[in-house]
Amino acid sequence: MTDNAKAQAFVGADIFDGVRLLNDHAVLVENDQPVIIERDAIPNGTTTTRLEGGVLTPGFVDLQVNGGGGVMFNDSPDLPTLRIIAQAHTTLGTRAFLPTLITDTPAQTTAAIKAVTAAIADGVQGILGLHLEGPHLSVARKGAHDPALIRPMSDADCAELVEAAALLPNLLVTVAPERVSPAQISALTHAGIIVFLGHSDADYATACAAFAAGARGSTHLFNAMSQLTNREPGLVGATLATPGASSGLIADGIHVHPATIRAALAANRGPAEVFLVTDTMACAGSDITSFTLGGRQILRANARLTLADGTLAGADLSMAQALRVMIKEVGDPAERAFARATSLPADILRDAHGAGQWPTALDGLIYVTPEFEVLCPRTMIEES
Repeated sequence: MTDNAKAQAFVGADIFDGVRLLNDHAVLVENDQPVIIERDAIPNGTTTTRLEGGVLTPGFVDLQVNGGGGVMFNDSPDLPTLRIIAQAHTTLGTRAFLPTLITDTPAQTTAAIKAVTAAIADGVQGILGLHLEGPHLSVARKGAHDPALIRPMSDADCAELVEAAALLPNLLVTVAPERVSPAQISALTHAGIIVFLGHSDADYATACAAFAAGARGSTHLFNAMSQLTNREPGLVGATLATPGASSGLIADGIHVHPATIRAALAANRGPAEVFLVTDTMACAGSDITSFTLGGRQILRANARLTLADGTLAGADLSMAQALRVMIKEVGDPAERAFARATSLPADILRDAHGAGQWPTALDGLIYVTPEFEVLCPRTMIEES
């Protein structure tokens, strides 16, 4: 829309403003800015688009995006790859994300830092920083990560991360606390790095010591980590028992059973919260049925991504599909579920650039249909 375009209003959907789910309101779009108003306050002469349910919401915020549009960040950690990934996730409703580099060589890690720095300088839509998932992980909980590339954190690694944090608005690193010392975690957090724990076989005491040193949460809760058992609570138990620890969650109904998610939500002590991630791979926004990761083939079938031996390798998931699982299968209230996909992950970031809040421009707004499909309000206006 241009400044002279006629005002448009959307009615008939609930509106999530980043905190509350509003009923009986409308979104008025004028001069390309969406504003929430009372439904009876729509100005006379406004063109109205009536929606049959669903939710108008700020775009999704995803802190774990490994690929999209048929490409993986690991395979080519450069600016062209990031442009493809960003475009793919824009079509899926994500408006802010962290490209994620899975365990790789030091050279690829350096390349990823440079690529994300260049993408932000170039204004690539949605990229707010970088997530480095590894290589300082546990081989015992490696998942699809290449065990040959997993290693403890050295002083040189720590120094490179601190230097990268000065260049990027947000740097999130996933580490295993048995491979990274509390002193290193403290140094990283003091440099502004967001430290999460994951791919770890740590016991409860070790995990709690990492949280006390400054770790902020856990990566894909329940997956690739020591579990909650009767005598040893593990990383799962430490995360849920630590009030300041957040948890990323892959809510596809495959990585974590809906009943387990319900139990975790009930057990989480807060105020830090469980938020949604997709952990999506090259298949996001594409129809490919296989791709490679570090020279290994990843197969896509029945909403699963697996290595040849059946090991789960990321997720074939969109944020809208995760919302469907949370609301329809887990029973999470819609207001809370939408927060888990928008404002709650944004709250983790050092600088969210307004992500997860009510947008100031139309392109930051998305419409999630009752069938959990994502539509762009701008396109809906242009087609009306």
